[in-house]
Parts: sequence; C-alpha cells; structure tokens
Amino acid sequence: MIDLKIVRDNPDLVRDSQRTRGEDPALVDALLDADAARRAAIVDADALRSEQKALGKQVGKAQGDEKQALLAKGKELAEQVKAAVARQSEADEAAAKAHRAISNIVADGAPAGGEDDYVVLEHVGEPREIENPRDHLEIGEALGLLDMERGAKVSGSRFYFLTGLGAQLQLALLNMAAAKATANGFTLMIPPVLVRPEVMEGTGFLGAHADEVYHLDKDDDLYLVGTSEVPLAGYHMDEILDLSDGPKRYAGWSTCFRREAGSYGKDTRGIIRVHQFDKIEGFIYCRPEDAEAEHQRLLGWEKDMLAAIDVPYRVIDVAGGDLGSSASRKYDCEAWVPTQGTYRELTSTSNCTTFQARRLSIRYRDENGKPQTAATLNGTLATTRWLVAILENHQQPDGSVRLPDELARFVGTDVLTSR
Repeated sequence: MIDLKIVRDNPDLVRDSQRTRGEDPALVDALLDADAARRAAIVDADALRSEQKALGKQVGKAQGDEKQALLAKGKELAEQVKAAVARQSEADEAAAKAHRAISNIVADGAPAGGEDDYVVLEHVGEPREIENPRDHLEIGEALGLLDMERGAKVSGSRFYFLTGLGAQLQLALLNMAAAKATANGFTLMIPPVLVRPEVMEGTGFLGAHADEVYHLDKDDDLYLVGTSEVPLAGYHMDEILDLSDGPKRYAGWSTCFRREAGSYGKDTRGIIRVHQFDKIEGFIYCRPEDAEAEHQRLLGWEKDMLAAIDVPYRVIDVAGGDLGSSASRKYDCEAWVPTQGTYRELTSTSNCTTFQARRLSIRYRDENGKPQTAATLNGTLATTRWLVAILENHQQPDGSVRLPDELARFVGTDVLTSR
C-alpha cells in the first residue's frame, strides 16, 4: 500500500501517478472519502465509549430511582456503542479496500503509457549475422537438450523436459548466478514455493494479474509462487529489521509456476512462455532513502550475468502502465533472439519502495529508534528463459552450440553437441 499521508497531503501526485499507469484517478477521491468516513466513525465510537465510561462512574455513586434511570440509560448507550463499533469496523474495511485499490506511486521520470511505451536506455553488444538461424526448440531437440512433446504428454501444453546437457546447462546457469550473488553479499535461499494468501496479496500479486497465479483451494488455501520474490518478501513479515549495517540481500532459488492466463496463442513454441520454470531472484530490504541506489546495483548485477552469457541485449525503462501494482519503477534487460529478429525480456528489476513492506508490516528502526516502513526491491539473476538466448545466439553452422567461457566452466564443456 502507498503511504496514506501522501494521499492526504498531496492527492494530485497520486492522481498523476494513476494517469501515468492508465488507471483511474477517481480511486484517489474514493480513498479520501473512505478515509474521512473511517476517521469520523472512530470519533463517534470513541465519544460514545467515553460517555459510557463516564456513565458507569455515575451509576456507581447513584442510588434508588436515580440508579435505575442511569442503568436504563446505560443499556441504551451500550446498544449505541455496539452499533458505532460495527460502523467503525465497516468503515475500516471499506477504507482498507480503497487503499489497496491504488497502485504504487510511479517514480518521477518513468515513462507514461502501456506495454509499448518503454524507453530504451542502452544497447549492449551487436547481434551477429547467422545464416539460416534455427530457433531454440529446433536446436534443443537436435542436441537432446529439450523434449516438449513428452512434456505435453505428461503435463499438458507449455510443459517440457530438460534432458541431458539441457538440464546441465540450466543448473550451470543457476549455479553461476548463485555464485555471483553470494560473492556480492547476497544470502542464498531455497524458499517454499507454496505461500499463504496474505503473503501473495501482500506482495501485490492478487490484483490485476491474479488469474495468472495457481491456487490450491479446498483444504489448503495456498498459492504456488511465480517468483521467489513472494516468499522472500514474506520472510520478514511482521518483523522489525536491523538495517544499521546496510541492506539485507537475499537470492532465492526456486521453481516458479504461472498459468499464463490470457496469453493463449502467444509464444506457444518452445520455452519462452511456459507454466513452470526455475529462477534465481535477488531480493533486497533497505531504508527508503537507499532504494534508488540499490535499484541501480541490482541492474548492474543483472548486466554482469548477461555479460557472462555473452548475448546482445538492451535495457528498457518500463512504462507506468506495464509496471505491476507494486513497482514504482522497473528496468528490463531484453536479449536479442535471432530467429524472431527482436529483443525479448530476460531480466526485470523493480523498486517497490515501501509498498510491499507496508502491506506486510516490515519495518526497521531509524537513528532515533523509531520504527519506520522498509523498502523492498527485486530483480532476476537467471531463469530458464535464458536458454533461448544462449542457444540461438551461440549456435554454430555445424549444429553445435559454443558456450561463452564463463558459462562453459560451470557446464563442464565449451561446446554442446549431439551424442
């Protein structure tokens, strides 16, 4: 949730943010009205409780008819208090719902618009000429790295088996990411992939994109995570952190699950858009004033990983309408895919400011010892989709794939060939 004080003090800032996202600025007025109603309900309930307390003292001193009259009045007042408390509860619920309906405030400088309104910040590397390039699925099947047909047989469409060197390649990629993360001060974590509703909601994944999340209902009421950002955000839920020595950085290695609802007909070939994949996600808790600098550091670590797989890529500043409700600003790194003649997302890093931490009650103590809401950030360090860019950009005329040196050391071979 955004800071309610900002909504009260500067509603135009929040309205402008809503417009940048392509969302309804009237939600700000709805929240202000609900907040005013909640505060009025609190005042009414408190006044009646105070009156009830004063009456109780009078009853203790009264006798005879006066006492009976006061007791009767007390009974009537008790009913009024009960009704006022109920109104306060309803007003609290309405205000909380209105508060959660508003996305994080878009950072100053982020572009407005939707999915196609991003701004390209830089290009790194030049796509090389590949005569008659084969796509990652053709390469993967020819080299025995990937089996989509049996994946569909076992689990349905958009599932797959990574086989032989394909499995080794993914493990090498993730191990390389884990090694780089720990070398940069991240604590490696293997988190649960099933989380409670309050954790999934707290991170902002049960809003506009709730239909992309797998839900185990009936006896469980648990959600399968689409990123380890979710359990890592919940890791310190309801805690006060010690950030006196700087940010807390975690790298979560997990299998991830996405329904990909609404994407039918898109990227159905190969492993670009699938229901299950593995990923290492960086996650950071810090003071709000450190968040922007941490965001740039996360982007730098992502670029270091991309340098290790040696693929051409670009960095984009994602437009407000494509941020997701929790993010204030997001940078994507998109790798060149030769057979598609375009760039496709490999990494994403988001500055969520205090939005998630406020929902999850994650705080730290300032220099005066007073609890304050922390900031959270996340960023992709490696994921299964990277295999697409690796295979296509490093394919050789003889059908093999030559791996860049740093990745090859983790795989144990510098060339992928059919066996």
